Amino acid sequence: MTDPNASHHRHMTLWGVVALGVGSMVGAGVFALLGQIAVNVRGDTWIVFVLAGIAALFSAYSYARLSAKFPSRGGVTDFFALGMGSPRIERALACLYLITLVLTLALVSKAFGAYAARVVHQPEHSDWANIYATGVLIVLTLVNLMGSKTIGRVEVFLVAIKLAILALFIGVGAMTLKPAMLEVHADVAPSLMFSSIGLAFFAYSGFGMMASAAADVPQPEKTMPRAFMLAVSLVMVLYVVLALVVLGNVTPSDLVAYSDTAVAQAAAPILGDWGFLLVSLAALFATASSIVANIFSMLNVSKQMGNNGTLPQVFRTQAIAGGTRGFYSLIAVIIVLTNFFDLSSIANVASATFLACYIAVFIVCWRRRKDCHANPLIIAMGFLVMSGIFVTFIGEMIAEKLWLQCITLAGAALLSLLIGWRSPNSSDNQQTDSHHSGQQ
Repeated sequence: MTDPNASHHRHMTLWGVVALGVGSMVGAGVFALLGQIAVNVRGDTWIVFVLAGIAALFSAYSYARLSAKFPSRGGVTDFFALGMGSPRIERALACLYLITLVLTLALVSKAFGAYAARVVHQPEHSDWANIYATGVLIVLTLVNLMGSKTIGRVEVFLVAIKLAILALFIGVGAMTLKPAMLEVHADVAPSLMFSSIGLAFFAYSGFGMMASAAADVPQPEKTMPRAFMLAVSLVMVLYVVLALVVLGNVTPSDLVAYSDTAVAQAAAPILGDWGFLLVSLAALFATASSIVANIFSMLNVSKQMGNNGTLPQVFRTQAIAGGTRGFYSLIAVIIVLTNFFDLSSIANVASATFLACYIAVFIVCWRRRKDCHANPLIIAMGFLVMSGIFVTFIGEMIAEKLWLQCITLAGAALLSLLIGWRSPNSSDNQQTDSHHSGQQ
């Protein structure tokens, strides 16, 4: 799985990988979804983030062990080829994960557009949101084509700025927090609680992008486990504290009205207009860093899938600046999704596909637990927790009659299966070869 010719390109440090994970998680999580989750469970929002964070730590453990033993630019898509048992299922899961990256980029780009439009054109901003979302996607695609060393530095810079601003906001917000606003005045239905955990898990799911950086790290066996645990733990603390600050300062009516920009809305009564602007800038840096991380992963994953025959020839054909024609086609699809779909629909479908893919990683880690020195009890516990969240999340989508999301999810699964079943048989041998090279 490791590229033998790429050793001299290993430029990413521990903190570069951590920044990649934090950048992806925080951008897709707090700024895009905190308001959506808070509308559902109100004062229990921080509990939802704790429970989702525990599930993420279990999942990150499997990722960390596999990345340490089998470093690859394909990341999770190469993990599927290590232990699912069926080449067709492996390819179908890889395609589903690639679809998930496409959905994630559409979601985070829309979040960037929402914040940018509110900052520049408030109060009337909706017409500009998609324009800003499309623009940032194009610009950051060009940044991603500059190489892993540049990406690592850009991520560290963006993450440092947004965390500094958030630290200021949290510090001041904690002093103005009103505990009474955190009280839960009505019981939250267990099914809604679990579905909210599923949605909150999406806020952590960006840690999977870190696996694509394993081949760019000098000592993956030491660096990757540390990077995964550090990134998820830091983000979990940040989410819990930020949820408390936001829910303790934003009224329920404002929460519903500004769910897409809830964090910035919380800054207005605390720090005034300049505070709203400052936190909105943090949101822009956060969502930008998430876009960088997700494009980095999508570029590597699509190239790897093109090289092993899972995807068509266009994903092997080089185009401008190192990207393939297939990669640029995916960017075009993301632009369409960004302009014609709403944020909540994309979030629900992406959450479900992420959960499905990450459950499959537990299965792979279990089958290769001896090779990657993984603890079977941790893997089993993580699998049960994630499966429970997934089943309840899907059940709640059906119960709430979210038929558009359900149909989209079914379509994504069906498309993945069709691609997996129709991929060239020669790719089976290529994947088998990659298994052997990864074990050496």
